[in-house]
Amino acid sequence: MSRPTLSLLIPAYNAAPYLPRLLDSARAQTRPFDEIWVYDDCSTDNTAEVAMAHGAKALRGAVNKGCSAGKNALAKHVETDWIHFHDADDELLPNFVELAHKWIAKDQFDVVLFDYEYRDNETNELILTQRFDRAALETDPKRYSIGKQINPFCGLYRRSAYLALGGYDEDQKILYAEDSAFHRKLAFGNLSFSSEDELSIINYRLSSSMSAQNRVKCAISNMESFKLCLTYSESKEYHREIARELWHVATLLLSYDEKELATESAKLALKLAPQVRPSGTPLFEGLSMFFPLTGIMLRERAIRFFKPTLREMS
Repeated sequence: MSRPTLSLLIPAYNAAPYLPRLLDSARAQTRPFDEIWVYDDCSTDNTAEVAMAHGAKALRGAVNKGCSAGKNALAKHVETDWIHFHDADDELLPNFVELAHKWIAKDQFDVVLFDYEYRDNETNELILTQRFDRAALETDPKRYSIGKQINPFCGLYRRSAYLALGGYDEDQKILYAEDSAFHRKLAFGNLSFSSEDELSIINYRLSSSMSAQNRVKCAISNMESFKLCLTYSESKEYHREIARELWHVATLLLSYDEKELATESAKLALKLAPQVRPSGTPLFEGLSMFFPLTGIMLRERAIRFFKPTLREMS
C-alpha cells in the first residue's frame, strides 16, 4: 500500500504581500508536503503569480466567493488522503508536516487540532499560546466545538470525511463565523477529534483582518452559526451549551447597539434552555433569574454611563 499523502491548501485574496512567508515556511519543512495549492479568489493583485513563484500550484476562481468556497474547491481538486488549510498571512514551523504524519500514521482520528502561537504581525510579540484540551476534545467534540472557537489553520483533516460531510457551509449568513460553524458540523457529523500539543503553527494578528474590521458582522454571524448548529441534530442534549453561548452573543450585540438582534439571540437562548441565564456579578445574576433580557440591557446602560471608554474602545 502507498503511504498516506498530505496537502497544504491556502485560500487567498489579494495575498501577494503575505504568501512568501507562508510558502517559504512550507518549503522549509523537515518532511515535505505532497502538494501545495493556493486558491486565488479573483484577486486584484498578483496572488497566483507569487504563489507559483514560491513553489505552489494555483487554482483560480472565476467569481469571488470567499474563503469557504475556496477551501471546498481546493479540497475537491486535490487527491491527497489528508488536507491542512492555512491562512495566507500565517506561518508554519519546520516540524508541522512531521507532526502531522505522526497522527496520520496512527489513523485513529478524523480531525487533529494543533496548538499554536498567536503573535503580532508588526512586532512579532507573543500575545498568547492557544492550547486545546485533548481529553475534553476526544471525549465530547460536540460540546467542545460549541464553546470553543476553532480555526482551520490549526487543523488536520481526513479528506474523505471532509468531503462526505460536504465541507464548509457557504451560506453568507455565517460568513464571519464560518470556521466555528465548520468544526461544529464535523463534530455533529460524528467525526473523531484529538489535538497535538507540540507547537508548529504561528497565527499573526493583523489590524486589517476580516474579523478585526467587521466585529458587528462577526457577532451576527455567530448567532446565525448557532441557529445552524441546531439543524445538525434533533437531540436537545446540547441546548444548554448553545443557550449559554447565545447569551454571550446577545451581550456582545448590545455592546454594538444591535438591540433587535440581541433580543433575538436572548429569546432563542430562553427557548432552548429556560433555566440558563447570563452570568455576571451576584446582583446581576439575581436580577437575571427573573428578568434576564432586562438584566443584560440594564447592564449595558450602566457600562455606557459609568465606563463609556469601554464602548469607545470597541
